[in-house]
Amino acid sequence: MSRRDIYYWKCDRPAAFHGTQTRGKADAGIAEELALQLQVRFKSEPVLLHSTGSQGNHLTWKAEVDGMTMFIRVENGPEKDGQLAIESAVLDRVREEGVPTPRVFACDASRSRVPFAWQALERIAAPDLNHWFKLGELDQPRVAFEIGAAVARWQSIEPEGFGPLADVSLRCFHSRYEDYFRLRLDQHLNFLVERQFLTSEQRTDIERAIDEHQALLQVERSVLVHKDLALWNILGTRGEIAAFIDFDDAIGGDAMDDLSLLACFHDAAFLQRALAGYQSVRPLPGEHRRRFWLHLLRNMIVKAVIRVGAGYFERDSGFFLIGSGSSGSDLRTFTCARLFKALQCLRENADIDAL
Repeated sequence: MSRRDIYYWKCDRPAAFHGTQTRGKADAGIAEELALQLQVRFKSEPVLLHSTGSQGNHLTWKAEVDGMTMFIRVENGPEKDGQLAIESAVLDRVREEGVPTPRVFACDASRSRVPFAWQALERIAAPDLNHWFKLGELDQPRVAFEIGAAVARWQSIEPEGFGPLADVSLRCFHSRYEDYFRLRLDQHLNFLVERQFLTSEQRTDIERAIDEHQALLQVERSVLVHKDLALWNILGTRGEIAAFIDFDDAIGGDAMDDLSLLACFHDAAFLQRALAGYQSVRPLPGEHRRRFWLHLLRNMIVKAVIRVGAGYFERDSGFFLIGSGSSGSDLRTFTCARLFKALQCLRENADIDAL
């Protein structure tokens, strides 16, 4: 199916929130078919698969194939989406810009042989950085700087157009950035009001603020945006980045979008180091503060929709989004506070230190 009419796949796909819930027995039979496909593709047998128990929205395995250790991802949504093939192309392009990503050994998103899409990646022998963050052992200043520098490097990639990527040439579906930015905005805000996360008055206030800053949406130059930039999508040690992963949601968009995504989770000190890393590679764009806050507001609206719709506020600290010793209730409080902080700072053109 086409992603033309979606803003963010996890909440806007026809099978909304697919993969965000606890996995059921329906996924159990995939491993046997997957092993057979890997045997045929790599002319190797036997293929040994070990489920990773990932909390992400893909099914994942570690695989031993002809003496190589691979990381296998499967997308089995009913939409029969072929985005894994596009993401494979993005991983290669990003690596060409000097940003570490896993090598793609093979990918089949055609669903012509099996009813799911699969991707075989180089397995990076390192946990995600959220592992170290939750332990309180992550060298945040160093890592944040390197993340900012990586964002600046992959912004050398300039897709044609804006919004979700339509094909492996990195052509996008929309010719105007504002058209993409406003996609599903009404539905997202309606959902949050219906589920009593926002009041009708708060919804109106948010809409008014976006309209007041419409000029910021007249973006002329599209840059590659990861669109799901977070510590669980970066692999490495306590102080070194080994690879950036999960570019499934990548778009052509605004230069401040990925940096604003970091602010969905982190404080001012982290963001200042990320901005410093970015500026070590390229200068910040004009109106960077307001663009930062505007995109943080839009991203927090989406985060709130996913967290409400997928029941994240009912989870405990075993869930990747919830810090050690915290609860789903704490996540709700943080989500609400960060959304309204973005709204306030957008209007005030505040410095990033206001986070």
